[in-house]
Amino acid sequence: MRHAIKVALMLVAAPLLGADAQSAANPVRRFVTVDTGVNIETLDFGGAGRPIVFLPGKAVAADSRNVIDFVRALRTTYHVYSMTRRGFAPSSIPRKGYGSDRLADDVLAVLDSLGLQRPVLIGHSMAGGELSSIGSRFPSKVAGLIYLDAGYRYALYDTIIGDFQIAKNEAYRHLSQLLFAPPRDQKLLIPTILDADLPALIKLLEARRELLKVSKTAPPTPGGAPLAYEQPFNLDDALITGRQRYTHIDAPVLAIYASPHSARANQGTDSLSIKISEASEAQIEPQIKAFERQVPKAKVVRLPNADHFVYRSNEDDVLREIRAFVATLPP
Repeated sequence: MRHAIKVALMLVAAPLLGADAQSAANPVRRFVTVDTGVNIETLDFGGAGRPIVFLPGKAVAADSRNVIDFVRALRTTYHVYSMTRRGFAPSSIPRKGYGSDRLADDVLAVLDSLGLQRPVLIGHSMAGGELSSIGSRFPSKVAGLIYLDAGYRYALYDTIIGDFQIAKNEAYRHLSQLLFAPPRDQKLLIPTILDADLPALIKLLEARRELLKVSKTAPPTPGGAPLAYEQPFNLDDALITGRQRYTHIDAPVLAIYASPHSARANQGTDSLSIKISEASEAQIEPQIKAFERQVPKAKVVRLPNADHFVYRSNEDDVLREIRAFVATLPP
């Protein structure tokens, strides 16, 4: 019923919108309420064919120049939508709700409001967390997931190497739930804490202790910021502490990586910046192999010397892979 009303309103408004209302540079904009006091900006770029929803990375506007250029190419084959996640204007910026599952629930609420049935989700960078949340919890809601340099630890937890921040987040979240859970729920939480959270955290703490023994300078403080109640709201901290552990993805997947990344003009040239960059780059291939190992049916593509904004630096390659992947999906 809600979808029917929405369609009727769009038909009535069509003459007012004009023929070019859904051009890539002039999308139809609306807001969807996904939670109490939380409204999400959505953009309908138009186009014909299978619905595609593009989720930009951190601090990238849904209608930025880079997105518009990419959307213009996509909409020749697909009907393209995008959205701006909570925390970034003009969507609402609440103080809470930045766990990956909550952000993914926002995406699902938008899909429902737009009446989209099993679209393909394309996510860049941090949007990988939202893709993996949906792909592990509600894979039937989507036809496929496409990761654009987005399949990092916030999107897939390497069960061999682990990740201190995510292990800490999960342990803290479950311990917090335990404080207020009824006995029935405690019976489920306690084994999770004892058998999964604490062993992972202990393993990572021991590895960090050994690193500190041989390191002349202390590594960056793990886990980033203090807990939210100890400081004013900070979006970066909220997003980091909202990362969750995903170890499997059940929907069809295409994962495109920039590997190795191209050298950036704005990259620091001092020795510390170079070491940090080299250390970060060294973690990429092991993460790609973890993705291949833990999501064996995924199609994984490496684009050498591509930029992190891989849909900008290697647009032709990305479009070719997307079209080939989408063509394999059931109608």
